[in-house]
Amino acid sequence: MKRKNLNKIPSEFQGILWSANVRDLNLEEDKSYIIHQVLMYGSLEQIRWLFRTYKKEEIKKVFIENPVPIYTKPIFYFIKNIILNLKKKLDEKKYIKNIIGPFR
Repeated sequence: MKRKNLNKIPSEFQGILWSANVRDLNLEEDKSYIIHQVLMYGSLEQIRWLFRTYKKEEIKKVFIENPVPIYTKPIFYFIKNIILNLKKKLDEKKYIKNIIGPFR
C-alpha cells in the first residue's frame, strides 16, 4: 500500500500543533512532535491523516522510543492498546501527565 507523501500539514491542525506554525513544521524533522500531538489531541479524522502520512510502524517506533509525558491515562491506554495495538508493557510514567505536570 503506497503512502500519500503529503508535503504540508493541513492548516486546521494548528490548534493541536500550537507550539509552531504548521507551515513551518517539517514532516520528517518534527515527526515525534507531530505524532505525539496528533495522538493526544487530534480527532479521529486527524489520526487517520497521521496514518496516511506515516507508516504504522513509524508511528509505533516514535511512540515507543520517544515517549512524551503529555497523555492522560485513559488516552495513553486507548492509543497504546486500540490505535497502535501494542502488546508490550510500556512505562506509563514516561507518557502520563498529571494536572500539574509529568507523572511522578
